[in-house]
Amino acid sequence: MRVGLLGLGRIGAFHAATLAAHPLVDDLIVADPVRTSPHGRPGDPFEADAVVIATPTSTHAELLLEACRRGVPAFCEKPVAGDVKGTLEVLEAAGGNRVVIGFQRRFDAGYAAAAAALRRGELGDLHRVHLITADPAPPPAGYIPLSGGIYRDCHIHDFDILRWVTGREVVSVYATGANRGAAFFAEAGDVDTSAALLTLDDGTLATVQGSRYNGAGYDVRMELAGTRGTRAVGLSPRAPLTSAEGLTPEGEPWPDFVARFADAYRAELDGFLRGADGLCTVEDALAALFVAEAAELSRRERRPVEVAEVRPSSPR
Repeated sequence: MRVGLLGLGRIGAFHAATLAAHPLVDDLIVADPVRTSPHGRPGDPFEADAVVIATPTSTHAELLLEACRRGVPAFCEKPVAGDVKGTLEVLEAAGGNRVVIGFQRRFDAGYAAAAAALRRGELGDLHRVHLITADPAPPPAGYIPLSGGIYRDCHIHDFDILRWVTGREVVSVYATGANRGAAFFAEAGDVDTSAALLTLDDGTLATVQGSRYNGAGYDVRMELAGTRGTRAVGLSPRAPLTSAEGLTPEGEPWPDFVARFADAYRAELDGFLRGADGLCTVEDALAALFVAEAAELSRRERRPVEVAEVRPSSPR
């Protein structure tokens, strides 16, 4: 098939290599205003059989709407749009057009194994979940005002995988944050350190923590504890953790999200090209965005927030 790729930044360049090597792809059309790729040819990506969007967040909604207008199946890195309004516009426009949103943790072997163990009953009744997303160093200062904040930018991955692994919905959020690093986070109304308590629709409690200053390396983990057992995702030899009892990582710590989730990114694109189940839909992405919106509102107003408060149909 012919595949169009929009965007050749860090993740776009990775996708270009993945698509060029994929057995189902015999023609890769790439489009980027400033970059080129040895893995494809220039042209109109929307003339392909499917498009992959890896451009800046501010362009996602416009490009997804164009894909829907042309009837081209689309895969787009998260988020769908910069806000709820734009996400709803894409949802309405999609209709019967296939639109997949990139939440690659669904294709990571560890998260899949934890979800399977939970469904087999090996954990018993789930009582608590803990999630961590911590970057080794902050992004450029210019990125932060456009990012949507740490809950929309980073923790939206935690919110999606929490829903996917547990099969439950988040109903309330109590979030906070702190500024311990560069001034540009506070100047943009954001935080560099985050913590939140989530309540699921069956009463299960989940905690989320994050940081832009995890100097040991890129740290993404999930722990699920139930009445019969516990599962931890992310405790690989390259997890940036050193035990006080003397246990140390066996390999180089993960430097960034591309290295940590390389296999998951490849599997996710393979699933998109083959029409597999389990990929993140626009509806799924919207559900995770509502949790992120509730978390940001909770942080700003310093109070618990029901997720229903941030849904457009709910008066506030």
